[in-house]
Amino acid sequence: MTADAALTGLADGWYALSLLHDRIEAHIERALQSGHDLSVREYSLLVVLSRQHDGPGGHLRMNQVAEAVVLSQSATTRLVSRLEDRGLLQRYLCPDDRRGIYTDVTPAGLDLLEQARPTHDAALAGALGQAAADPELAPLVAAVEALNTHGARHRDYRPV
Repeated sequence: MTADAALTGLADGWYALSLLHDRIEAHIERALQSGHDLSVREYSLLVVLSRQHDGPGGHLRMNQVAEAVVLSQSATTRLVSRLEDRGLLQRYLCPDDRRGIYTDVTPAGLDLLEQARPTHDAALAGALGQAAADPELAPLVAAVEALNTHGARHRDYRPV
């Protein structure tokens, strides 16, 4: 196999992975928007922040939140502000470093997250089921499903 053929194969694999991601995200987006007035990014942010804890390293600074939801810091700040305006999040100064800002999910945010979780999970399963019928995407779906068997060990994931 030549280097060009190997790169073409990698590019084809990347295209298939990107296609799978886009299809899943669009499917989940429609379900969350219609059922809960949440975007995928908003849902992801609520999930990430709901996993914070009071132990060492248990709260994330805004730059860590941005990394976890795969957005720029400015986009993350706008996202946090939107959810804060809806009463789903609250920000406060870090008690150890007054320059740091933490964000927590409010009780209303936790309630919405719990209501939206079954919708998210059903939409994810539905999107994966549809993608599994596509011969080009079926191996990727199998790989995603195989990751589920390791789920108990990998709880620090970024939701779709």
